Amino acid sequence: MTQTPDLSEEVRGGVLYATFNRPASRNALTFEMYLRLAALCADMPSDGSIRAVVISGAGGKAFAAGTDMTQFRSFETAQDALDYEARIAAVLDAVERCPVPTIAAINGACTGGGAAIAAACDLRIASASLKFGFPIARTLGNCLAADNLARLSDLMGAGRVREMIFTARLIGAEEAQNIGLITETLPDEDALMARASALAGHVGAMAPLTLRATKEAMRRTRAAVAVDDADLITSCYMSRDFRAGMEAFLAKRTPEWSGT
Repeated sequence: MTQTPDLSEEVRGGVLYATFNRPASRNALTFEMYLRLAALCADMPSDGSIRAVVISGAGGKAFAAGTDMTQFRSFETAQDALDYEARIAAVLDAVERCPVPTIAAINGACTGGGAAIAAACDLRIASASLKFGFPIARTLGNCLAADNLARLSDLMGAGRVREMIFTARLIGAEEAQNIGLITETLPDEDALMARASALAGHVGAMAPLTLRATKEAMRRTRAAVAVDDADLITSCYMSRDFRAGMEAFLAKRTPEWSGT
């Protein structure tokens, strides 16, 4: 897949820096950005020229603020919703299967699809401005796929995931570190990126087969309990509430939920 200017790529010192680059939109993710990230992870060279990946967001305000919602306007059938979730699942799977360590360097807002990508990375560090979550019960009225919920539950515990989604609140840096969602909090973006570079160099020097085996074993463990959630996805994405929530969000007003 060809590069997109909305996802900048740079290799420095054996580390690939992949940066979401739509700062005017708080790095809202287009399908092209998702697919390019997946391609980077899937096509990682095996010759040792890249030893780690650091994923971050440009603009100083957000890692990534979820999927660009204008893309949902084209959804007309249940298959559109299922195809979207399958596409996102494939992207997150590619991130998890990346043969080198992946580090999410999170500054500012990290919500929706951005939070899902961060959760799929091996390590997460953040600046003090972190705001992490999935406020879909307040905004769109859609749902997370079961695999996403399982991945988050592995990181945070099922109770916290349920509370986070039910209340639509965003988790700050101190809480995120206390519950193990992130491993370190840095004071600002400059310190965050400096630490990300140092951490990438450190883990990139470890035994690569050990890291790959650990990543894959953990991925297989979760995959062993995969469930069929197609009915849940279509019930949300094909609802009147989803359409109303999307249009309300784009118009910057509060949606009125009907439960239908």
